[in-house]
Amino acid sequence: MNSFYFEKIKRVQTLAEIGLEFSENTFDRERYEELRLISLEMLEKMTDTPIEKIIPVIEEKDGYKTPKIDVRAVVFNETGKILLVQEKADNCWAMPGGWSDISYSPKEVAEKECMEEAGLAVKATRLLAVIDKQKQGMPPAFEYVYKIFLLCEKLGDNISTGSETQDVGWFAENELPELSNPRNNITILKMMFEFYKGERIEAYFD
Repeated sequence: MNSFYFEKIKRVQTLAEIGLEFSENTFDRERYEELRLISLEMLEKMTDTPIEKIIPVIEEKDGYKTPKIDVRAVVFNETGKILLVQEKADNCWAMPGGWSDISYSPKEVAEKECMEEAGLAVKATRLLAVIDKQKQGMPPAFEYVYKIFLLCEKLGDNISTGSETQDVGWFAENELPELSNPRNNITILKMMFEFYKGERIEAYFD
C-alpha cells in the first residue's frame, strides 16, 4: 500500500465530511457527497476492505474529524530493561497502552492499560513524547493517530498477561523482540531508551 496516496485520500474524505457538516448550499453538498463517495471507493480498492466496514472507523458523528489518541506506558526496571507485552492481535510486542477513554486522563489511561495488559501497578510521572503516527514511518491506518508516551514508575514486581496479551517481559535495548509496528517501531523504542539513559531531556513532539 502506498502510504502517501493513502493519507491523501483520507484527507479528501475528511474535507468532504467537514463540508457536508457545515455547508448550507445544496449544490456544494452534492459535490462534497460525491467527493466523499469517491474517496471511500478508493480506500476500498487500496485496502480491500468493504466500504461499510471503513465508514464506522473513519467518519465522525459531528462531521468534524479529529485525531484519535493512543497512550503508552513506558516502564523500566532496575536493570534498565523496558516492559513490553506481546499482543494477541499480531503476536508482536509493544509498550502497554491503547486508545484513550472518555472520563480518563492520559495519566489514568497509561496506568490502567499497564495493569490490564501487563498486570503491573504503575504511577505515571512524566511526559516523554507526543508523536504523530504518520510522521514516524509507522504503517498507514484509517484513523489519524497521535501517540502519547508517559514514563511510569513501577509500584511492584509481579507481571502477568491480560485479555489482549499473550506474554509479557522485560527487554534490554540490544535484545528487543519483533515489534508491533502499528503500536511502536524501533525508532520510538530507541527514543525511549535515550530518555532512560539521559541522552534526551526535553519532551519530544512532532
